[in-house]
Amino acid sequence: MRVVGPFGGHVGDPALDALLSERLDAVEELLHESVRSDDAFVGEVAAHLVQAGGKRFRPLLVLLAAQFGPDPAAPGVVPAAVVVELTHLATLYHDDVMDEAPLRRGAPSANARWDNTVAILTGDFLFARASHLLADLGPEAVRIQAKTFERLVSGQIHETTGPAAGEDPLEHYLGVVADKTGSLIATSGRFGALMAGADRPTVETLTRFGELVGAAFQLSDDLLDVESETAESGKTPGTDLREGIPTLPVLHALRSRDPADARLVELLSRPLPDDAEHAEALALLRAHPAMAAARADLRRRADAAREALMTLPVTPARAALEQLCDVLVGRSG
Repeated sequence: MRVVGPFGGHVGDPALDALLSERLDAVEELLHESVRSDDAFVGEVAAHLVQAGGKRFRPLLVLLAAQFGPDPAAPGVVPAAVVVELTHLATLYHDDVMDEAPLRRGAPSANARWDNTVAILTGDFLFARASHLLADLGPEAVRIQAKTFERLVSGQIHETTGPAAGEDPLEHYLGVVADKTGSLIATSGRFGALMAGADRPTVETLTRFGELVGAAFQLSDDLLDVESETAESGKTPGTDLREGIPTLPVLHALRSRDPADARLVELLSRPLPDDAEHAEALALLRAHPAMAAARADLRRRADAAREALMTLPVTPARAALEQLCDVLVGRSG
């Protein structure tokens, strides 16, 4: 049986495990079909990240959200799950170009294996394939995707330009996280419930849950980038730190006015290509109270996501979503 998403195993209910495994297989089949092309080179590049694997977190959320509608196996559910994954993969191609990332999911990134132009155009190709699937899901789905894409792009612009004069860098960052990560995960919850025919309050509840758990997902990754000792995620530990990318623990540390933190603040204020300085900054940050502050931010969002579920019926699917909140908190610290 397929391991179910980010749970590190199964969701705990045998019937739901079996159903999700079967539906994830259908998602995987359609995902591979959606990146095929008559042009061999286009097909190879488009399939590059699909074949590299991934948690399939967003499709899983679509499938779980669909369990709260009267028709969880409705024809639109699997295509909607593929739409969100294609959208996510397309953004990764573009992100790797902007970040000049050499690796993605433990394999050479598309921009490193080919070049930036190929990677950018492949991302565009995947957006086009997602739009093709959307066309069969109805005008409301198209509008939802358009709004989601607007938020994704706005988040990337805000990340690129940085906080405005007088804007709190931490609040700016949390806004970027909401748009760049939370928006598509919120749409995953919305699509699943909507395609399965759930009532409007249920659709809105699962959208709200997705927004909150999406932010928690990114904040958990921020902590893992500092805490992890291995490259299990396909990223070298401390990658964001080395590149001078401000993440949640870094932004908390940069708020310090304690003279004892002067060296850490100085290191965190710039990229760290030097191995010795990178190791020094990583050690200082791991021991700093900023880590506890970041964990508290993560826990608040995970708790809020769990609280959002309280109006839903008590079912194995709800228990799985609650378990996901625990997983996100537990995978760091």
